[in-house]
Amino acid sequence: MIANLSLILICQLIGEVIVRGLHLPLPGPVIGLIFLFVALVLRDRFTVLARGPLRRGAVEGTAKGMLAHLSLLFVPAGVGIVQQLDLLAQHGIAIFIILVGSVLVTLLVTAGTFLLTSRIIARRRSAP
Repeated sequence: MIANLSLILICQLIGEVIVRGLHLPLPGPVIGLIFLFVALVLRDRFTVLARGPLRRGAVEGTAKGMLAHLSLLFVPAGVGIVQQLDLLAQHGIAIFIILVGSVLVTLLVTAGTFLLTSRIIARRRSAP
């Protein structure tokens, strides 16, 4: 489990180094997730890579364990919000409007992506 968690954190570290080194406008963990995804896809294609933390189900099991305790990560964010209540009182309406707008945009983009993907898959299935 430690090796699996280390692999996840190393991918995140690589993402952080790339983002900070190249001054990219992306979060480092997103780049790290892309590296982890590529590693898992390569593991599935080339069985020689399915060793150690990349063996089948190892990283996935560790990730599920982390997700089971994800709520613990919201405690520091809640403490940070409580510490900034005066700022929240000053800009609460603007923050609320931005949150509602971003949720709507996210829903629309997600629905659009789903529709586009389902059409592409339907075309591939119907093609000879």
